[in-house]
Amino acid sequence: MPSSDIVIGPDLDEAIEQRVQEILARKSAQKKKRLALVASKGTLDMAYPPLILATTAASMGWEVGIFCTFYGLDILNKKKIRSFKVAPLGNPAMPVPVPNIIGALPGMTAVATAMMKNWMTRAKIPPLHELLAIAQEGKVRLFACTTTMGVMGVQKADIIGGAEFAGAATFLDYASEAEVTLFI
Repeated sequence: MPSSDIVIGPDLDEAIEQRVQEILARKSAQKKKRLALVASKGTLDMAYPPLILATTAASMGWEVGIFCTFYGLDILNKKKIRSFKVAPLGNPAMPVPVPNIIGALPGMTAVATAMMKNWMTRAKIPPLHELLAIAQEGKVRLFACTTTMGVMGVQKADIIGGAEFAGAATFLDYASEAEVTLFI
């Protein structure tokens, strides 16, 4: 309806109501983007990527789920989340090149772990347990793989509060509607 045809009064009220309904219909038709992540590693350097991606996507308004399986289940293990390490042995991507013979020396994992924690602190990236709390605050769904729990003898009491216990089929159903799916 052209604006010149609108008369103040019932016609204006009707035009406004119609426009509001059009906007609401368009908004409800817009589906939230969804990110489905599979976290499969339980080392310091491999636990950060899924949590950083998840919290970033959640802050952008995306719906996010992380399926923690195999060693990635440790991300949800309240007994282990604060003690992740990074090994220099066989890790060619370390910023400070470490020959394997030196990386195999006792204490080198502690040195590499301290270095990485320092880099993350300098970059103002929170420790893993805090990043996990931020993910939960951002409504990131955390799926603990029940098959992995059975294989590795992990009990439900070992997993952080708020995590969902799910098998592969449940997560695949969730991931089937994701615009982005990543395996880390």
